[in-house]
Amino acid sequence: MSASARKLFVTTALPYANGPFHVGHIMEYIQADIWVRMQRMAGHEVHFVCADDAHGAPIMLKAEAEGVTPQQLVGQIAAGRPQYLNGFLISFDNWHSTDSEENTQLSQDIYLKLREAGFIDRKTIEQFFDPVKNMFLPDRYIKGECPKCGAKDQNGDNCEVCGAVYAPTELKNPVSALTGATPVIRESEHFFFRLSDPRCVEFLRNWTQDGRLQPQIANKAQEWLSSESGLADWDISRDAPYFGIPIPDAPGKYFYVWLDAPVGYLASFKNYCGKHGMDFAQFMADPKTEQIHFIGKDIVYFHCLFWPAMMHFAGQPYKVPDNVYVHGFITVSGEKMSKSRGTGISPLRYLDIGLNAEWLRYYIAAKLNANVEDLDFNPDDFVARINSDLVGKYVNIASRCAGFITKRFEGKLSADLPAEGQALLAALREAKPGVRDFYEAREFSKAMREVMALADRVNEYINAHAPWELAKQEGRELELHQVCSVALNAFRLLTTMLTPVMPRVAESVGKFLNCSFASWDDETPLSVINKYEHLMTRVDAKQMDALFDAPEAPKAAEPAKPANGKADPSKHAQQQAHVDKVVAADAESDFEPFISIDDFGKVDLRIAKIVGAEHVEGAAKLIKLLLDIGEERPRQVFAGIKSAYDPATLVGRLTVMVANLAPRKMKFGLSEGMVLAASDDKGEVPGLFILSPDSGAQPGMRVK
Repeated sequence: MSASARKLFVTTALPYANGPFHVGHIMEYIQADIWVRMQRMAGHEVHFVCADDAHGAPIMLKAEAEGVTPQQLVGQIAAGRPQYLNGFLISFDNWHSTDSEENTQLSQDIYLKLREAGFIDRKTIEQFFDPVKNMFLPDRYIKGECPKCGAKDQNGDNCEVCGAVYAPTELKNPVSALTGATPVIRESEHFFFRLSDPRCVEFLRNWTQDGRLQPQIANKAQEWLSSESGLADWDISRDAPYFGIPIPDAPGKYFYVWLDAPVGYLASFKNYCGKHGMDFAQFMADPKTEQIHFIGKDIVYFHCLFWPAMMHFAGQPYKVPDNVYVHGFITVSGEKMSKSRGTGISPLRYLDIGLNAEWLRYYIAAKLNANVEDLDFNPDDFVARINSDLVGKYVNIASRCAGFITKRFEGKLSADLPAEGQALLAALREAKPGVRDFYEAREFSKAMREVMALADRVNEYINAHAPWELAKQEGRELELHQVCSVALNAFRLLTTMLTPVMPRVAESVGKFLNCSFASWDDETPLSVINKYEHLMTRVDAKQMDALFDAPEAPKAAEPAKPANGKADPSKHAQQQAHVDKVVAADAESDFEPFISIDDFGKVDLRIAKIVGAEHVEGAAKLIKLLLDIGEERPRQVFAGIKSAYDPATLVGRLTVMVANLAPRKMKFGLSEGMVLAASDDKGEVPGLFILSPDSGAQPGMRVK
């Protein structure tokens, strides 16, 4: 490592260990991985780590519901991580967990240092307590009526209707989302980090405005710091039962998950240091060490206020972040991800149906910049961009020229290149520092545009000299040799510039050209190449359809066919008669035929709040319902209940719907599910009766 080499400690946000990765995680990991790979190619010392965020009430409650310990639940989730990370070529040096010895030691040490420095207060607060569950309720598990506008079914800390912010204890008619019980108010002593301390405020004013943050984030931080109410002290404790790290000298008290989660960055690195004989404290205390975080825009408050303040006032060996790089969300065709609406992307499904991981890496790179902007995944654009850029421009260079070298010149490249070819290669070399700077600045889209513009120039050179025509003409072997040699040397330079994005392709190209792409500046002359092997296929649009396809409904059994492949009318009639008999028998019985628990598990029943209802013009039986099941927008469902209900009486009610029924295109619009209703088929009790859940149920809850 040279004297000018950097020492980088790089992390991504810790995923919560109560479920598998989603594509938002993968986007962030790809962004950080591209940046890290560029730093490694530049000769810098890089340590790239992450961990599972393993603590908190949601994990404790989910584990309880599944009949396992929190540690077992976290272990199950962790066991599934490698298939994602390896599948998308993410080069973490270490993956750990916040439920670890290192995280316990570091979190408690940081807390004690902050307490000694006078930044920890104790305050008695009032909280809602669930007398059935026998636990204090986090805000997310309290529902009630907004104290400002009266809207029902609102969260414990803010109203989604009027936007009001309030304390959970201000809710009207509160209920526990866990049991439906009415919570009671109890007092409890809590621990607070004094974010409002003038020393904290002064430090954060300087830290957030010294150029280390993106302008959008610096402006947001300034807004928080300049608000009339000022910064509020941060409640860092939770009461038992709680899955977390015990607070020293405070029995029954645990650190709130957001205190120990970012400490997990340090814990993972300390675990890595232990494996490799490194001195953790010495590395962190080294003024040359740079601490870099990649995060999403939804967790800026924690990473740009609490986290740097904690690190600063805890003192050495802890250090404040040198940079916090914030990105936006990923959408699909301009809409928020939603599996139920067919706009969700499962990373594992992407890999399982045979989509190339480097296609996604390139597509994300081609759309990412240094701003806090959302990235939109458009299937048509994805197909066009991959096929045009990677196959039509980049891979096309090697596929058109390599065969001539191996078949006609024993795989040997020409060392005597024409002036025009040398000028082209010089132009590519001159462009490399600019592309490297784009990577450094996280302007990946600019880097990809520059590389593809260079690929266009190489293809123009190839087209102008048409090696396929030269190969047909006697006496032009030298020119053919030179043109193809120029093209493959150019291909090598382009591959260097794409290596952070497409490391697997770079590895294949290295074997093909007998060169290495470990260093950005390595330009050891090419001499002999191997036989060209296909590097990349085109994207088939049908693969995109498969990525978003909903599971097909079971098909009806087809009539039996004899060996000649033609249906036997007599057997068909016999089968139909048997079916008619079974159907008739079922109609006379009190119950449907038995099904298995697996069959029932395929039906996704959800609590739905009716937020809109109206008659459907021209429909004798239908009412159009708008159903809130906890998604970004309500579902539209057409229900045949007009004979039994006035639409005006339905708004505000809770009911039950089938959420995973394939959307059905009707004359009046798209129906995105089905509400459940009861009726008496024998006619003894007239009418239809939609189902209603018990008090306390919330929109989106699953019916099991």
